[in-house]
Amino acid sequence: MTYATASERSDLIKGLRALADFLSENPDVPAPRWADLMVFPDGSDSEMRAEVYAIATRIGAATNDATASGGHYTTRRSFGPVEYKAVAIPAGTRREADR
Repeated sequence: MTYATASERSDLIKGLRALADFLSENPDVPAPRWADLMVFPDGSDSEMRAEVYAIATRIGAATNDATASGGHYTTRRSFGPVEYKAVAIPAGTRREADR
């Protein structure tokens, strides 16, 4: 799976902290009510499902399988109104979206 390198991960964390500081220091700047941070594993459907399951184990969360109804295979962990999500979009669902 392709995710952020150690340097990119560090930059992302610094950017998130800088954003939080900026919003805290500038109460006149509008802020959203919530935010999502999403990762999308790549590979075959079974590889993506396995990766979402592995992420669920790492973050201590359950998985949600909505693939039977054309949805996604996901896991999530909430930090107040901020949510970390891993999402596997099956090939069939991606094909339907491209039509």
